[in-house]
Amino acid sequence: MDTALQNSTTATHARADAISGALTGRKVLIIVENLPVPFDRRVWQEARTLRAAGAEVAIICPTGKGYTARYEHLDGIHIYRHPLPLDAGGALGYLLEYGAALTWETLLSWKILFRHGFDTLHGCNPPDLIFLIAWQFKLIGKRYIFDHHDINPELYEAKFNKRGFFWRLMCVFEWLTFKTADTVISTNESYKKIAIERGGKKAKDIFVVRSGPDLTRVKAVAPNHALKNGRQFLVGYVGVMGDQEGIDLLLEAARHLVYDLGRQDIQFALVGGGPSLAALQAMSDGMGLADYVTFTGRAPDQTLFEVLSTADVCVNPDRVNPMNDKSTMNKILEYMAVGKPIVQFDVTEGRFSAQEASLYAKANDPVDFAEKIAELLADPDRCARMGAFGRNRVETQMAWSYEVPKLIAAYKNIASS
Repeated sequence: MDTALQNSTTATHARADAISGALTGRKVLIIVENLPVPFDRRVWQEARTLRAAGAEVAIICPTGKGYTARYEHLDGIHIYRHPLPLDAGGALGYLLEYGAALTWETLLSWKILFRHGFDTLHGCNPPDLIFLIAWQFKLIGKRYIFDHHDINPELYEAKFNKRGFFWRLMCVFEWLTFKTADTVISTNESYKKIAIERGGKKAKDIFVVRSGPDLTRVKAVAPNHALKNGRQFLVGYVGVMGDQEGIDLLLEAARHLVYDLGRQDIQFALVGGGPSLAALQAMSDGMGLADYVTFTGRAPDQTLFEVLSTADVCVNPDRVNPMNDKSTMNKILEYMAVGKPIVQFDVTEGRFSAQEASLYAKANDPVDFAEKIAELLADPDRCARMGAFGRNRVETQMAWSYEVPKLIAAYKNIASS
């Protein structure tokens, strides 16, 4: 074991010992709507951390591909799943999704209260509607922690490229969420600033808990060279296939590399599912990239880590907009955890996370993005230095083990408020 990893492991064990029993006697209900657990890595890490600290934990989440059991007891945690309509795609679709989710969350919350009990409700957005569940239980003395995963007004604008009535409604829901919360967990300093300036929260009631990777799970595996499709290089992407993730810009960059620069030695592997997957596959085919771009869909961890471990460069094509500028993307930290150099557009939180582990392309410019990829592929020594920097940054500063005391502090804060 190398020295940095050994130090990280020792520090992890020390932190685990420090939190043991810290929340004994506490009972927590976590509600998350947009992803099933344990697929939602942040929520699962939080739940396991709370359980390790002595709390009893139950989770309400939707069903999803590979997670269809309506109840599961996993690692000492009660998981209650509910069905949702298909991925929403407009005002009516979101109304159906959110209405169904709130109905199930309400019914299951009361069921869990009587079956297991809870003193703290931990709501994870999106959407910013879980305060409607929290209101019911605050009336009988329960506490509410808001875990701020996405900034929804900015997310709405990124998805639909407009503001208007529904954007203003998102602002109202956000404000009501902050006002309801006794304690706020922010994923970065940008979100903390929003909690203060838009939510009116006091700094003492906000705790920044980043989504650091768990280095016992996120680690390099043996490369699978078949992923390169007979080519010399592999460019990897892991994440959601949605409208705001900029995959169309990545495809434009791939087209420029293959057809304008004549780079027929590069394969692209894109791991992830989402509402835009079929449309992006069709776009790729229409651009003549079918043989150069592999879409895996939602894939198991083994496939994900094989792609990351085999890739020469990993990419994050998220558009530069207010949403992505202020959000920390888990994929960046996972790329760093396996020691890969990165290309992304220049956004505030992406630069904070990666620093020297990444090159930064001009805003939303697929040609510059492509040229940054080519620049790295031409310099393996530089790639190695950047990858080592990223890996060291995660091991010494940004792994999940460093966030554990902050999460426990948030729970201690709510108990004393």
